Order: sequence, then structure tokens, then C-alpha cells
Amino acid sequence: MPGTPDYQYETRAAQAGARRIVGVDEVGRGPLAGPVTAAAVWLDPAALPAGLRDSKRLSAAARARAVAEITAHGDVGIGHASPAEIDALNILQATYLAMTRAIAALRVAPDHLLIDGNRLPPALPCRAEAVVRGDAQVLSIAAASIIAKVTRDRLMADLARRPPGYGWEENAGYPTKRHKNAIADLGITPEHRRSFAPIRNILRAP
Repeated sequence: MPGTPDYQYETRAAQAGARRIVGVDEVGRGPLAGPVTAAAVWLDPAALPAGLRDSKRLSAAARARAVAEITAHGDVGIGHASPAEIDALNILQATYLAMTRAIAALRVAPDHLLIDGNRLPPALPCRAEAVVRGDAQVLSIAAASIIAKVTRDRLMADLARRPPGYGWEENAGYPTKRHKNAIADLGITPEHRRSFAPIRNILRAP
């Protein structure tokens, strides 16, 4: 099936001598609020989870089941970059920071990384490949995309309780109509990314 990830990239890396091959992906580059979140995942080749897809192609229930299976048999690291760090660094560099934190959070250090996208973060601890649309091609990147999305969605649902009214439990901080209306009615919070144009423009308004 087109867009169904498999284990070919990991197999090629293993054939080239890699022993601990980890997929890395992130979520949350586009929202107006909340962190950018990355996950790094090693999958046990003897216990590969079935049915993994890019997280956007799975229902919430399927993602939850996948997280349970991935964490039961794999090694998972998670990293965040805060709204303040996004504002200080820019979203690309903050994404790289979240990725390096996720890699550092693994129980066992990797010796080969498969990273979603067309560019690599600087100062990685081992060899790495950038894979465009990696979450649709590479099993360990698809696993990382699921872990990252579920982790960030849960975090945003928790943030939605303080302060309430922005609908983050539903929109994860993306600029939906409800979120934009809440900003107009309730104002900017510390969880908003002040460097992003819609928030910056509100702050500059007389």
C-alpha cells in the first residue's frame, strides 16, 4: 500500500553495521501555543508492532494502542522545546533542540538515526539519515510520529485546564476559529508563541 512504512531503511543500516537504529520525528511546528515535541524510537526487530502508520492516518484509539505496543517492546525518548525556547531560537532550531533531547532521553544510545525531513539537526551523537516523508516510509519514524503526537496531545489537554477556554484539548494549539476567538476574548497566555505572526501582531496592536 502506498504510504505504508516498512523496515527496509533499518535493515539497510543494520547490514551496513549499525546495531541500534532509531527513528526520530516531531509534532507541533505549526500551532500558536504549546511546545514542539519530538520522539526517538528504537523498535526491537524481533517484536515489530503491526499496523504502524504516520500518526495523522490513525484514529486516536489506534494511536493509543500503538503507543502501548511500542513502549512495551521498544526504547522511547521524548523531548520538548517550550514556547519561550521557540521564541528565542526560532521554530526550526527549537525543533532540532526537541529532537536532540528526545535522542538523549533513550535508555540506550543509538548508533544510527533515521530522521524525518530533509535536514539534520547539528551535533548529533552518531550517523544519521534525513528521510523526506519518513513517517510514511520508515517504521521507526512512523512509531516516533505516533509517540510524539500522543504525548503532545495529552500535554495540551492538560494545559487546557489552566487556563481554560482556548480549546487546546481539541485543537492542540493550532489556529482554529475557537482558538482565535479565545485569544481575542481572553488574551495571550504564557503558552503562546509570541514570535509567531498572529500572536506578534496582536501584541503590537494599539
